[in-house]
Amino acid sequence: MEFPNLGSFLEALRRSGQLAVVECPVSAHLEVAEVHRRVIAADGPALLFTSVEGAEIPVATNLFGTAERAQLAFGRRPGELVRRVVDMVQTSMPPSLGDVWRSRDLVGAALKTGLRSVRTGPVLDVVDRRPDLGRLPALTSWSEDGGPFVTLPLVYTEHPETGGSNLGMYRLQIHDRATTGMHWQISKGGGFHHHIAEASGEALPVTVFLGGPPALILSAIAPLPENVPELMLASLLAGGRLRRCPGPGAHALIAEAEIALIGRIPAGKRRPEGPFGDHYGYYSLEHPYPIFEVEAITRRRDAVFPATVVGKPRQEDFFIGDQLQELLSPLFPLVMPGVRDLWSYGETGYHALGAAVVNERYRREAMASAFRILGEGQLSLTKFLLLTDRPVDLRDFKATLECVLERTRPETDLFIISNVSMDTLDYSGPEVNLGSKGVWLGVGEKVRDLPWEFQAPEVPKGMSEARVFCGGCLVIAGPCHEDDPEFAARAAEHPAFEQWPLVVVVDDAAKATATTAAFLW
Repeated sequence: MEFPNLGSFLEALRRSGQLAVVECPVSAHLEVAEVHRRVIAADGPALLFTSVEGAEIPVATNLFGTAERAQLAFGRRPGELVRRVVDMVQTSMPPSLGDVWRSRDLVGAALKTGLRSVRTGPVLDVVDRRPDLGRLPALTSWSEDGGPFVTLPLVYTEHPETGGSNLGMYRLQIHDRATTGMHWQISKGGGFHHHIAEASGEALPVTVFLGGPPALILSAIAPLPENVPELMLASLLAGGRLRRCPGPGAHALIAEAEIALIGRIPAGKRRPEGPFGDHYGYYSLEHPYPIFEVEAITRRRDAVFPATVVGKPRQEDFFIGDQLQELLSPLFPLVMPGVRDLWSYGETGYHALGAAVVNERYRREAMASAFRILGEGQLSLTKFLLLTDRPVDLRDFKATLECVLERTRPETDLFIISNVSMDTLDYSGPEVNLGSKGVWLGVGEKVRDLPWEFQAPEVPKGMSEARVFCGGCLVIAGPCHEDDPEFAARAAEHPAFEQWPLVVVVDDAAKATATTAAFLW
């Protein structure tokens, strides 16, 4: 195992010149986060703050804040293994003896995957049964945040009836010495476990790990099917069995974790949680959420507190998300027949926009694939989905959008699905967790040549500027809805835009078209 714990990963970053050690005193209240944001904006190194005011342990941030570091944490071998397994399933089922022999290293990798029980581990160096969460250097990242948050928590739960495990990442707002919020969102495995326990009036045992093998952090946010254990993916990524040892709570502990928070979530208790400056680039607001009662804290003697800072993309989570997509993309055609490729755009916060290349062997087959995607795990939270049957590189958003616009007939190919569940962090609907989704088809042969220049003798009243984002997509600047609620309707009917299949109304057209990332956000 190349990186059995966070310390080994930090040492590798140090040796390669990708770690900056900040020794001067800093505050976990806004200051660490601001340093982090400036460094990541400059494509800078990982950061280790060794003198955080009021804290006993250092803070590490920006661990995965470049594509290079995210790939280092994953390693190249897991991606190669996934592709080879998919190739074998697609071409050699059932496999012959020759196939098995040629793939014998895959068998060896499988045998190294899993969990290993040990008697003890570094996570038990220090055991505190009178916990004080205030001694942890949890960050307050934005001025309107409701308090300090644990932003890289690995929340481990087990199904109250079957014992199946889930490892997810749900932010924890520290309420007091021994209580945090637990931000279960919809479509999250830990939240499902809590729902079942709460329905029986039972508390749910919870263990929150901080740190450990980098693969563990990455696996906790992977969009795996509900019944696929994240610990198995972590073991595959790490290249060896994960060591677990008995602890003072209901669950075995990850032996190489930096810190473990051990406790339970009682049934029927809620406290206000938030606001929190989130990865969509705005604040998620205050809402009631379950509480996590911490009964013990264990840690390594030389523990480091891992943290991240989220906000308007691109932030550190962008690089993690794209690496996960690259790793898992070969699996999509296996688990979703008819879907040849799939990509979600991190510049939008991932759930807001996705695109797929699908089969269209009969009329409207693409819609069957759309419903398949929108019914799959975390992909079900996708707000808007572009679909084509052409072999376009989905990672190139301009090429993807042009491919759809060349083929679409909006009057028959644009579908709006109302009154459905939405991402908890999406505030565009009438209430939390409720809103609408869109599916836009662009399949078959081209039906139009896309315009690339805009010239019009007359434009709608209130329009101040027009910029071409890509072929067929015009971005115009107009008044805000509150000042002129009829502007969009006037623009939609205006003859100046007859040749443009997509017109986007914004307040600053130059800013919105400056980069692809700016347009997507």
